[in-house]
Amino acid sequence: MDIKELTQAMHDLVRHHGWYDSGSPKQQLPRNLAISLSLEASEVLEHFQWSEQTSDPDGLSGELADVALYLLQLASVCDIDLEQAILNKIKSNYTRVWPEDAARKGEA
Repeated sequence: MDIKELTQAMHDLVRHHGWYDSGSPKQQLPRNLAISLSLEASEVLEHFQWSEQTSDPDGLSGELADVALYLLQLASVCDIDLEQAILNKIKSNYTRVWPEDAARKGEA
């Protein structure tokens, strides 16, 4: 399944639950989705709060899936081609130099 198919599956799930309906208590607005994305990312952190490794790989898997779903949905409702945005970011990061990398290489 590719990113477009995953996005469609996510939209199907949201429609199934009625979350795109105007009267839904879970309005699927960019702000709400960004907040939810951040909250789910924090739940990923909980798996590593006191340990280098998670003691619940299945739980971590579920939290990562939640993050991915909110990311797909936020990109979609904001009309962002997430696949292209990722490819553009990878390309730009090849020429980017982070300060700590430059210092380590003696370029600072």
